[in-house]
Amino acid sequence: MTTYLLAGGGTAGHVNPLLATADALREREPDAEIIVLGTRGGLEERLVPAHGYELKLIEKVPFPRRINGAALRFPGRFFGAVRSVRRLIADRGVDAVVGFGGYAATPAYVAARRKVPVVVHEANAMPGLANRLGARWAARVAVAFSNTPLPNAVTVGMPLRKQIARLDREALRPEAIAYFGLDPQRRTLVVTGGSLGAKRINDAIREAGAELTRTPQPEGETESGQAWQVVHIVGQLSPFDDPQLPNYHVVEYCDRMDLAFAAADLLLSRAGASTVSEILAVGLPAVYVPYAVGNGEQAKNIASVIDAGAARTVADAELDADWIRAELLPLMHDEAAMAQLATNAAAIGINDAAERLAELISDAIGESA
Repeated sequence: MTTYLLAGGGTAGHVNPLLATADALREREPDAEIIVLGTRGGLEERLVPAHGYELKLIEKVPFPRRINGAALRFPGRFFGAVRSVRRLIADRGVDAVVGFGGYAATPAYVAARRKVPVVVHEANAMPGLANRLGARWAARVAVAFSNTPLPNAVTVGMPLRKQIARLDREALRPEAIAYFGLDPQRRTLVVTGGSLGAKRINDAIREAGAELTRTPQPEGETESGQAWQVVHIVGQLSPFDDPQLPNYHVVEYCDRMDLAFAAADLLLSRAGASTVSEILAVGLPAVYVPYAVGNGEQAKNIASVIDAGAARTVADAELDADWIRAELLPLMHDEAAMAQLATNAAAIGINDAAERLAELISDAIGESA
């Protein structure tokens, strides 16, 4: 029996690919022992037990960014966490440590060094500090995006939950239409700025809502074309004034993105690693609005996607109602352009990343035996 220690957590970007990989390992080896290492206060505290996996928690030890009292206490706290993981590896006979980044990954990488194989999975095109460290001695390094700068990286894609990885959009579409209360005769633009929302996206779409959902006039009178409707996932922290327009559906939070993808003919979205990977895996045309704050990782996440002609993009600062009128509306009525985006997305999308990563983990264990 193989024992795996999967380390990562804090955010959905770490926890979800970890759980998808755990499921793939369990499918390959039903009697495998799978332990998840996380830190208190992260999403893993709720999600890991809910998925039926054992969770072990260690102290969260953020790397100090400046010299202060926390920095002076860091070495003792960090190596205390490392010792805890070393004991866990020895006591449970762990065969491999698989890290996904986050606070739990760094102590796990250090504890496993020269003891058991380390496998690193990096979800973003800009790798985090933990994975940059772990990749230095990892037996295998897996990445979601081909332009991720980690040594000896293998592009496996993003491990996705089965709900998305095995999505049959055509079969699920009737359920999706009913779920959101949509008109089955209209095409659907799905807009999302993530679970918390994105004010610039929300404001621009709201202002252009009447034009996005306008019913075209018969050919020969004024204009012709396909009628559209909008599913606008506005997020939980961004106040939003519903314009109360016909065929404009406001959703605060959507926990059934499989249904959103099944309903969608086009997406306008932020460019988080998981979101981009999911959209590519299901082969949907998309326009990405990378988050402009932070280290610019969202723009890097889509660099190879744009190069492949698998999506379009607009800078956050340029997204407004005028851009929607000038760029988005023409795309929505250009069937050939949308079809090409969908074809290119499907060509580079990966829906078996969890299985690919599980294979890499197995190879790493085999080489160390």
